[in-house]
Amino acid sequence: MKKALITGITGQDGSYLTEILLEKGYEVHGIIRRSSSFNTARIEHLYNNPEILNKKLFLHYGDVVDTSSLNRLLDKIEPDEIYNLAAQSHVKVSFEIPDYTAQVDALGTLRFLDAIREVGLRQVKFYQASTSELFGKVTETPQSENTPFYPRSPYGVAKLYGYWIVINYREAYGLFACNGILFNHESPRRGETFVTRKISRAASKIILGTQEKLLLGNLDAKRDWGYAPEFCEGMWKILNYDKPDDFVLATGETHSVREFVELTFRYLGIEIEWHGSGLLEKGVVKSFDQDAYMKLVDSAANKNNLKLRFDNQLKKGKVIIEVDPSYYRPTEVDFLVGDPSKAKRLLGWSANVKFEELVKLLIRSDLSLLLKQGS
Repeated sequence: MKKALITGITGQDGSYLTEILLEKGYEVHGIIRRSSSFNTARIEHLYNNPEILNKKLFLHYGDVVDTSSLNRLLDKIEPDEIYNLAAQSHVKVSFEIPDYTAQVDALGTLRFLDAIREVGLRQVKFYQASTSELFGKVTETPQSENTPFYPRSPYGVAKLYGYWIVINYREAYGLFACNGILFNHESPRRGETFVTRKISRAASKIILGTQEKLLLGNLDAKRDWGYAPEFCEGMWKILNYDKPDDFVLATGETHSVREFVELTFRYLGIEIEWHGSGLLEKGVVKSFDQDAYMKLVDSAANKNNLKLRFDNQLKKGKVIIEVDPSYYRPTEVDFLVGDPSKAKRLLGWSANVKFEELVKLLIRSDLSLLLKQGS
């Protein structure tokens, strides 16, 4: 039975990766930070399973900013594989807490690699969660493993350090250390402050009558959005390739935030019409098809209740989307689209869930969640 150690196990990627590794027969160890409140919601279904917890899944307190905890855990667990997913991963927030972002995302990676060297686990395989934000102000399209980097945020710069220190330790000490340059990947477990979940959750609340407007920043930023569980399977493939290497994981498609908004509301039966430009641009209700939305509702009781809300809340011309300048970044990343051909050729990995299916998956999940909560 292989042992895997995951940092960031309570995050979106950590939770999916844990499920994947358990399914493959791994013993999984996760590092969690001490908190005064529970922070294990994404792995609660595993955490509360007596057949899994402390038999196949083990949780340990630790932190990538605490070298002693890393050394202690590596010496105790002696893992075969390490997946370093821990990060301060919100790009906008990284401008507000740049020092902390660097401590976790840059130096945290260094601490881990050096702990591996100090403890003497030379046969361990190390995966570093890198990011498409490395490309930032892109110099070529699409972006591949050979595209020059130009990060545009403290997050991107910190991750760039992590990327290169992995390569340095691989070359200097012969460590099996790999970078996964993952483009945006989403799921119902994505944090609600990230733009995709922010859109799907707000759209659901707007149609339920519990929120008036959705406030967004740069509507024209374009991203390559994929489905998180598929990308987590790609992490495992990277680490189980026959030699350490670096790979881009992406869908190869790019779509704007504006497209994401339009498609999300369209699935709910709402057509958006845009008025104005720049900071004064607004999204208003052009039309509303109640029948299209009713297909997403489970019970007749919900249908009856929601119909009254529709009549009262979603009149033609109602403003439901506005631009808020506080969501703009000091330096923007306008366009990202990945070239995953290397991963497909060498790992047999490709993204199957594309943009339209992903958007539908998110809106169904958030709408269902809110209905269950009695929105």
